[in-house]
Amino acid sequence: MQNILVAGAHGTTGQKIVQLLKTSDGLEPIAMVRAKDQVDFFESQNVKTVVANLEEDLSKAVIDIDKVIFAAGSGGEKVVEVDQEGAKRLIDASKNAGIKKFIMLSSIGAGHPDKADQLKDYLKAKHNADEYLKDSGLDYSIVRPGTLNNNRGNGKIKLDKELSSRGEIPREDVAQVLVAALDDTTAQNAVFEMVSGEVPLDKALKSLPRSSIK
Repeated sequence: MQNILVAGAHGTTGQKIVQLLKTSDGLEPIAMVRAKDQVDFFESQNVKTVVANLEEDLSKAVIDIDKVIFAAGSGGEKVVEVDQEGAKRLIDASKNAGIKKFIMLSSIGAGHPDKADQLKDYLKAKHNADEYLKDSGLDYSIVRPGTLNNNRGNGKIKLDKELSSRGEIPREDVAQVLVAALDDTTAQNAVFEMVSGEVPLDKALKSLPRSSIK
């Protein structure tokens, strides 16, 4: 079994990631949480937890962890402290611990935050975290979805290194892509944007353009 640390596990998308990992073969979720009630929430579902804060030391959070999914977010309140510096802190801890792959949940538009009309500070923080991961030496996938919604996922997406238009995508489909990217042969050292589309996600991931590969 590979132990997969899920940062932001108690969030809406994070919970979907944990559930997918629970039902997968060979992958065990380790929910990274901040509070006792969150520990109880996951332990009632027989999910292991680790208590850690992205604004503090994270070295203990990555003990015995094989791979990491970063799905945490500040909700716009601490974009530098959490979305940027918290991500960097977990990247550093992961590198020191010899983590095999780091999956980053980023955002569409993070490639060029200066061009954004809205959420510029958030996209700049995500951009800085993404670039830090790319330069870290870790194997990675950086997933940049459009606006997340709570519709039922259908497993069909549109992706490219950069999309010419914006759009939405269900959290369920995003969670599926993040879990799929844990495979060493999937989206290895790739950065891509995605929205809902017509292509099954496994086929879409296999057809990533060469320009998106490090």
